[in-house]
Amino acid sequence: MASEGADLITAVTTGTNAAAAAARANGKKISLKIMTLNNSRQKINDCLGNPVEIGIAVMWKVTDTAKAVFNVDNYKEYLSLQCDSALRNIVRLYPYDVAPGVDTTGDGIADEGSLRGSSEVVANRIKEEIQSKVDEAGIEIIEARITYLAYAPEIAAVMLQRQQASAIIDARKMIVDGAVGMVEMALDRLDKNGTVNLDEERKAAMVSNLLVVLCGNKDAQPIVNSGSLY
Repeated sequence: MASEGADLITAVTTGTNAAAAAARANGKKISLKIMTLNNSRQKINDCLGNPVEIGIAVMWKVTDTAKAVFNVDNYKEYLSLQCDSALRNIVRLYPYDVAPGVDTTGDGIADEGSLRGSSEVVANRIKEEIQSKVDEAGIEIIEARITYLAYAPEIAAVMLQRQQASAIIDARKMIVDGAVGMVEMALDRLDKNGTVNLDEERKAAMVSNLLVVLCGNKDAQPIVNSGSLY
């Protein structure tokens, strides 16, 4: 047993020394510190075909020097290439903003995942994708973060107009819903209290006037009717 233990220790020591010797022979110094990789921004089409620019920062370290030396020619270049590949694979699964009918998880059910709204989930999936590729190089991915995200310049202005139009439509819907509720409340109060009896034609005119006042972009100009209502 003592002999087998000594042989095992000798084998491990020999392997470590061989890796170190190979690194020295190739003029390489392998650091075991945590390092950061900032690849250049990439232009990638999202799942809807819209080009977006995205950049990531990856925190990593070497955990197995033998694999880093023997399994790949240049472990840093290998990591950089795998980061670019993983980024493209994951970004293509998501829309930039939440879009209806898009499945980003692969379970066949539409969800609200997006590059902008689910940045932590996207970053974690990128980290897992990179890790699966660099295990053979003796590298551990500690964290991946999205450092830059925007529409590509050629469509940025158009998409900004689209976002503004969507915001205006949502605001108008809210205004109209509120105005209709106020008109209904006014008519109910008038009927309930018996303040004034209006026929259907006068009710329609009142509804029209109130909606114009409540939904208009400008302040209403009051007009005093000094004659009879009818």
